[in-house]
Amino acid sequence: MSLKDKRILIGLTGGIACYKIPYLVRYLWREKAEIRTIMTENATRFITPLTLESVSNNPVATDLFPPNRFAGTHHIDLARWPDLIMVAPATANFMGKIASGISDDLLTTVICATPKPVMIAPAMNPQMWLNKVTQRNHDILGNLGYIFIEPDEGYTACDHYGVGRMAEPQELFEAVKQFFFDRAKGSKKTLTGKKIVVTAGPTREAVDPVRFLTNRSSGKMGYALAEAAASLGAQTTLISGPVNIPPPLGVHLIRIESTDELHAAVKKAFASCDCLIMAAAPADFSPAQSLETKIKRAASDLSLNLKPTKDILKEVARRKKAGQIVVGFALETDDALANARKKLSEKKLDMVVVNTPGEDTGFDHDTNEVTLLVPKKRPVKLALASKSEISYHILDRVSALL
Repeated sequence: MSLKDKRILIGLTGGIACYKIPYLVRYLWREKAEIRTIMTENATRFITPLTLESVSNNPVATDLFPPNRFAGTHHIDLARWPDLIMVAPATANFMGKIASGISDDLLTTVICATPKPVMIAPAMNPQMWLNKVTQRNHDILGNLGYIFIEPDEGYTACDHYGVGRMAEPQELFEAVKQFFFDRAKGSKKTLTGKKIVVTAGPTREAVDPVRFLTNRSSGKMGYALAEAAASLGAQTTLISGPVNIPPPLGVHLIRIESTDELHAAVKKAFASCDCLIMAAAPADFSPAQSLETKIKRAASDLSLNLKPTKDILKEVARRKKAGQIVVGFALETDDALANARKKLSEKKLDMVVVNTPGEDTGFDHDTNEVTLLVPKKRPVKLALASKSEISYHILDRVSALL
């Protein structure tokens, strides 16, 4: 995704992570983006405005009422100028102010006045990050549409370990590129008027009241697909197993837990949709008997009898009507293409997305590397990319099939 001529405004608040921002500015500058910066008074205590002016080739804005120049609409000009605003580092104080509508300096006033998308990269001590008020403000801002680049886990400047470190400059750079890639794809609205159902995450099969069988699915691929489908104009339903991901904006979310619940939800939603994308990882087996009381520890071995669960994908694909599309996923550890082709044929699917677990792919990762199989066509291999980018490629194929 080219950043040429993209206008990016970076706001810095008072945290030690300010020292990383010149690296981000240079990454963006090398991509020929236009960069302007705003620094709060406390940010200037960590690095000088001269540093940012040197790497961005633009003056740094610091004052709401700058001396020796016209200031009447200074903040409005800055609010209208960018395609994207990123606040990095963002302190707990800054998050609290904008969550409360306080505009008492240049940066918070620009944020209040802008109609443009705003990214926030928090940076603070782990206890400050975990503070209930900070987490409340995070949730408020997330629900209002602010885009968070969540902090990393590690040692902070105060030598405390935990979540609170600002994401590294390279991660911030990639987030900016991903934002413009998503917006470019979403602007095409190729799925307007279509109803897409996406399933995501694992299912849980109860062994007793406190234990269950499940798998390592994080749900990230399915959530990325649902978000991309909605951005392309589709009326999107996301049927999700238990995951720790906030639902995408503009998506109808249905939460399920067991494979039977997933089956019932898919069956109901499929009746009126144009396409089902089965990215969920339902359990293949469930206990033959789920006990009503907790199994107690014993000295002897314990045997657990299992029975196969319903093959939801096979059953649904068999019932599809003319014009409906069914897409399956195949996570394989060996003979990936052969096993996926068999799945494509036996279940009468319109497409299978094949992937394998690896160092940067599969479970829990934000990236994936997949192969798309369609009947009577050559496989299409997609190189390693973010799950969001992979999602748009998959949906391009879905759009063509529809």
